[in-house]
Amino acid sequence: MFRIALPCLLACAPLTAFAQSHATLAPAGEGAADEGWSARAELGLAMSSGNTETESFVGKLDFAFSDVRHKLAFGASGHYATDDDVAIARRYEAHGTGGFRLDPRSYVYGSLRNERDAFGTYEYQWTAAAGYGVEALRSEAHKLSLELGPGYRFAKDQGARVHHNEAIGRGMADWRWKLTDNASLVDTLLFESGRDNTFVRNVLGVQVAVAEGLAMKAGLETRYNSDVEPGIENTDRLTTVNLVYRFK
Repeated sequence: MFRIALPCLLACAPLTAFAQSHATLAPAGEGAADEGWSARAELGLAMSSGNTETESFVGKLDFAFSDVRHKLAFGASGHYATDDDVAIARRYEAHGTGGFRLDPRSYVYGSLRNERDAFGTYEYQWTAAAGYGVEALRSEAHKLSLELGPGYRFAKDQGARVHHNEAIGRGMADWRWKLTDNASLVDTLLFESGRDNTFVRNVLGVQVAVAEGLAMKAGLETRYNSDVEPGIENTDRLTTVNLVYRFK
């Protein structure tokens, strides 16, 4: 369970150290978390023709809410692709996290995630977890949230009545860096590590505003499963260019 989780925790350690060394970035009463509801929608579509005809669709919808007591986030995403009218990718995910603040920076949370992948080792994965979170950085330029806790996963093999139900460790790091008034870098790391499988996902993106509430985003999503069927790669990478609309 910990062969991947430990490196992930060690990878988060420099971020924590960075947060501690830059604690002066967010004095009391400054850089406060945005309060109220916010939402973000992303849409990407790519098509090619000639010797082969391919189409690829990526969509995301996320909602967030924050106030002095609560911290909520939930959303859904999907990736669908065809090659000469034959589906080669079909994956959907829904997720939600609810947090109760212990103080302005720290909170306890519960999370739920469901993923369905028609071309992966697992037909579906359900994970539920609870733990402790901290907003390590909360300034105008940098925002960094870290979460860690135990959980449980329900998974089913693709095309077989084989289930994998196990305890897991869950960790998440969400970092946002405002490069300029119009550009920002975002990186979100999630890991769910159990005895049978360790799942790691990292989503890195650079976003440039083109109008109020509207931006273009270039992203790289890397997904890793330690346990895969023969002929399936452990690591998947998806490069995207999406149109992002943010509303509040």
